[in-house]
Amino acid sequence: MKRVAVTGIGLVSPLGNSVPELWAKAYAGHSAVGRLQAPFAPRLVTPLAATVAFDGAAHFDTPKLRMLDRFAQFALVAANQAMREACQDAHVIDRSRAGVFVGTGMGGSISNDEGYQALYAQGSDRIRPYSVLLGMYNAAAAWIGIEHQFSGPNLTYSTACSSSAVAIGEAWSRVARGELDLALAGGAEAPLSFGSMKAWEALHTLASIDADAPSASCKPFSKNRSGMVLGEGAAMLVLEPWDAAQARGATVRGEILGYGLTTDAGHITRPSIEGQAAAMRAALQSAGLDAAAVEAINAHGTGTPANDGVETAAIKAVFGARAPHIPISATKAMHGHLLGAAGALECVLSLLSMQHAVALPTMHLHTPDPACDLDYVPNMARDGVPARTMLSNSFAFGGTNVVLVLGAAPC
Repeated sequence: MKRVAVTGIGLVSPLGNSVPELWAKAYAGHSAVGRLQAPFAPRLVTPLAATVAFDGAAHFDTPKLRMLDRFAQFALVAANQAMREACQDAHVIDRSRAGVFVGTGMGGSISNDEGYQALYAQGSDRIRPYSVLLGMYNAAAAWIGIEHQFSGPNLTYSTACSSSAVAIGEAWSRVARGELDLALAGGAEAPLSFGSMKAWEALHTLASIDADAPSASCKPFSKNRSGMVLGEGAAMLVLEPWDAAQARGATVRGEILGYGLTTDAGHITRPSIEGQAAAMRAALQSAGLDAAAVEAINAHGTGTPANDGVETAAIKAVFGARAPHIPISATKAMHGHLLGAAGALECVLSLLSMQHAVALPTMHLHTPDPACDLDYVPNMARDGVPARTMLSNSFAFGGTNVVLVLGAAPC
């Protein structure tokens, strides 16, 4: 197995659309959560979301824009940004050995919702001619492949909230085994349509609005947590063999060391301690590491009553007496839950945390929960945390548990 370097990062996120902006806001504990400004917001019980400042017209000409749902726009912009940062010369890449791996939980949700509005609400018999292409889940990956003329594997994964973590893990596996020379991997999500948000409300998993500060409505690991807040965005990484990156003098952002994937196979929404613990153990085994090597964790940390207690117990099951001494960050308090894109954005934040020797804060944690009694780095970033190995947890409805093992960039 070859070592795999991360040489490029691109993103469109509620905390900013560049790495410097993302890092500055995450370090400061800035929350992008707020009241949703949309025409349908008054019809929502909890009109909260973490939105992206983004205008597709600034990135695509009109004919192409008409063929891109918002989630695909995010993905393309993030992928292009990642390739630029990696300084990859498209003319020297063997495109048959370059692949695209994208995770999304809901695909072209906005375009699909617009089609249903036209058919059912407006009574029209006509919908947009590109509706299938806009709504299909693999649209983002397909457009990235076309943009960069990559003719290797072009794969889309949809495992709910762990989708993009699966995409990164599967891409890592292909590069590590020598099957690919380059992979663009990550996720994209734009779920803030009326139909989508009403469906999430019906599931009773969304946070209630904090009356004092709507931006503080997502409270992972806090006793008064009430649920998650939906977000949108994309994050993409360029993966390539470590030796090749070193040979061409590329700047290395970090390293993918391993990947664990397990399935609860018990309940479609209820997480299990055993499944989450098994994914962490599988990831460590994949990386050839002992649990003692892990120095920080980015938690799945949704802020739902069920997840946070289970994740705490799973971490204890894996790390035993060391568990209380491992800094654990739950960044969804700031950027919301990007569903299928969450794992990729949190992977990026984990790599940046190691680069800066910082444990990012778990914001809005003012009321400790006795059942969640680990070190969640409450309310303020912690400097001087020189972690060299970190886990990034992603656990999903459907029971797909994914853990990425990440290594710090060379000093």
